[in-house]
Amino acid sequence: MDNRPIGFFDSGLGGLTCIPNLMKTFPKERIIYFGDTARTPYGSKATSTIKSFSLQIADFLVRNNVKMIVIACNTVSATCLFDLQQRYPDVPVVGIIRPAAETISKSCSTMNKIGIIGTKVTIQSGAYKEQVHRLNDELDIYETPCPAFVPLIEEGIIQNDIMDLTIKYYLDDFILENRLDTVVLGCTHYPLIRSNIKRLYPSLRIINPSEEIIHSIERILRERDMLAGDFDFENVFYASDLSENFVNMIDRIFHDEDIKVKFKNLELESVEEKK
Repeated sequence: MDNRPIGFFDSGLGGLTCIPNLMKTFPKERIIYFGDTARTPYGSKATSTIKSFSLQIADFLVRNNVKMIVIACNTVSATCLFDLQQRYPDVPVVGIIRPAAETISKSCSTMNKIGIIGTKVTIQSGAYKEQVHRLNDELDIYETPCPAFVPLIEEGIIQNDIMDLTIKYYLDDFILENRLDTVVLGCTHYPLIRSNIKRLYPSLRIINPSEEIIHSIERILRERDMLAGDFDFENVFYASDLSENFVNMIDRIFHDEDIKVKFKNLELESVEEKK
């Protein structure tokens, strides 16, 4: 039994989409979440900048005695997973791309045409295609960046014509030209527009890495005997900019969850980078 919290972090609020899936599977687990809302989005930044920000946040989580770090961000998983695992050899660090790649390789065949959508950095890294082809090199994978999705989602521009037009701008030709039947939401913000995508392309199968990552978390918790026991706790959600959008998005994502939540603003200047 291990009642220490699980640490999640993301460039903003998208990583919150992983947490309801964890709560349904392991309701006794305590969570510390950090959203770098002051510096979002990461998807168009230099890799060196993304690594610097990620190390700062992970250091903060380790100082808060987390038993595991979950990178609830595809951009960070694509660029920094190895660096974070090397930095914290005694703390399991879980990325979001590998679990999704395992699902793709197991559930898709050569008959499928699979599209990956994500930030510019995630797509340019080729991390999804590399991970999938390590497991099944016969699958057809196509990729395209959708950089406008994250800023719109962060602003709460979701259920309206602006978002629908943006989705069609990125996906109409991408789906048609590649004859896609499956799309992977390669950014943890994108589950927040999953219903839009499904409504616009009803025959499309959608794979959500925010759901698939729970399998990796579960495996580590059980293998290392780190499951939490019964005790009273409060989940803490930190943000580098505790904006109204951040709080509203938590309400949107957790509207049907009975959870105790504490919000805290964290000045990133006080998060010292480990030398």
